[in-house]
Amino acid sequence: MSNNLPQQNSDQAIIQLINFFNLYFPLNTIEKEEIAKLFSIRNIRRRGYLLQEGDICRHYYFIVSGCFKMFAVDPAGKEHNLQFSVENDWISDLHSFYEQIPSRLYIEAIEPAVVLQINHDALLYLFVNYHKFDRNFRIITERKYIDFQNRILQNISSTAEERYVSFVKQYPNLFNRIPNTQIASYLGITPEFLSKIRKKIVAEE
Repeated sequence: MSNNLPQQNSDQAIIQLINFFNLYFPLNTIEKEEIAKLFSIRNIRRRGYLLQEGDICRHYYFIVSGCFKMFAVDPAGKEHNLQFSVENDWISDLHSFYEQIPSRLYIEAIEPAVVLQINHDALLYLFVNYHKFDRNFRIITERKYIDFQNRILQNISSTAEERYVSFVKQYPNLFNRIPNTQIASYLGITPEFLSKIRKKIVAEE
């Protein structure tokens, strides 16, 4: 993988964000001007961090390009992937962000990426003064909650093979961008077992 920073025009990134919001509650001219002022663009190198354990999550991130993982590290030093996010998705440690407390999580770029970020106070300003953003972010949060709920249900009721098949269906354009070790961590299995599952599925096709 290249570690070169992607080139992204700030105006183009804002248009991409506006188009995302317009899928739900379209923005008027004043609301578009506000997000252009309050969101800032940021380039992230591969394996660069948006957040590390012990830091307070200061921003909510909209992914313009690239791919991120959010993970925790257990006392033995093993990583446990909780979430992957790619273009036109959001990522943040919401507990740390809203409570402004130290995070227990990491957010790392799997590939070079560009994000638009908004800080805690600016987002609350949008919620208070432009209720359309409150509704838009409620949808974003609800969708994330549903994803986490479905994942928990899969972990307690599905086999590793079923979880892998579900992952591929849910992220058809993602699994080829993520190393097997990362997918295995997300599924809670070893890379070797993931390889066996893939071979079995190919043999049955």
